[in-house]
Amino acid sequence: MNKIFIDSDITKAETLPASFYKNSETFELLKDKLFLKSWQWIGDENVINKNSVYPITLLENYLTEPILLTRSEDKKINCISNVCSHRGNILIDEPVTAKKIICKYHGRRFNNEGKFEYMPEFDKTLNFPRECDNLHRFPLINWHGLLFVGLNPSFDLNDVLNQIEDRIGFLPLNKLLLQGSLSKNYEIDAHWALYCDNYLEGFHVPFVHKDLNEVLDYENYDTEIYDYFNLQIGYASGDEDCFSFPKDHIDSGKKIAAYYYWVFPNLMLNIYPWGISVNLVKPQAISHTKIIFRSYVFDKSKLNMGASGDLDKVEMEDEYVVQNVQKGVNSSFYKTGRFSPTKEKGVHHFHNLISNFINKK
Repeated sequence: MNKIFIDSDITKAETLPASFYKNSETFELLKDKLFLKSWQWIGDENVINKNSVYPITLLENYLTEPILLTRSEDKKINCISNVCSHRGNILIDEPVTAKKIICKYHGRRFNNEGKFEYMPEFDKTLNFPRECDNLHRFPLINWHGLLFVGLNPSFDLNDVLNQIEDRIGFLPLNKLLLQGSLSKNYEIDAHWALYCDNYLEGFHVPFVHKDLNEVLDYENYDTEIYDYFNLQIGYASGDEDCFSFPKDHIDSGKKIAAYYYWVFPNLMLNIYPWGISVNLVKPQAISHTKIIFRSYVFDKSKLNMGASGDLDKVEMEDEYVVQNVQKGVNSSFYKTGRFSPTKEKGVHHFHNLISNFINKK
């Protein structure tokens, strides 16, 4: 399982083998090969105030990487390690207001950008301090208030977000506000990649989502493939509840109810006429996954209409079928499948990226 081949030609390709979804060594391998090399959405800028220090455990129960968000006097948000560079102690356990970060184990002090400042009883230590005595800094991107951190990313998320904004920049993204009543967490007994597989195709919509199928035009449902993300375009079956495009927009004149963006490996940005539903798929165990749903709204009058009419019902339908697939791939007699070249381009793209990342040295 250290090498996986997915043919780049979808008409010839086979899906990921069943062993991918049930091999514990592969599940662990993905930490280094995929998740440490990509980006993670960690919330929005409103969690952190001036002179605040906010601890986050990135992908808890999987990567479990301790990080800190800090906001300095100039309102700049920083993302640094929450591990003391002296003996590895966790620095901050809960959100605090502080201009300095002081380790409660031996008193090592850092400023709120993670730069080493002081350490007692180190006067006779040679070649001290060094660069490694500062707290590690992680790249952080603030996109219209949504925060993304990269641990050791192998691609530039700015390129992805800029291309997304080229498509949806006509929307008032600067007015996004978290809608708590439309935000919740789900738990599902299935491999995280199976959940993504299901998301990445509209092939199942007529069979699994009867209500959603009534408002979407299945025949025109389309998927566009880019380097590290893809886009499913949900065309509306009627004229209502669609985007109102500027005349010079690439989709002007089209009846589009939703843009479904997926960013490798585990992020969904669902764009509706009312705002954005952010979905983060968090591995917990080889056959257990947590899904974080957060809704950011700029037009409440368009909520609960069209393709976003009953998102909770759609989620329950998806969970049912994904958990059934988890049971199926555990069969001794299922090995691999094939792709529909017209309806499963997104899944093929996902499997291709997994193959490429795993096979990199």
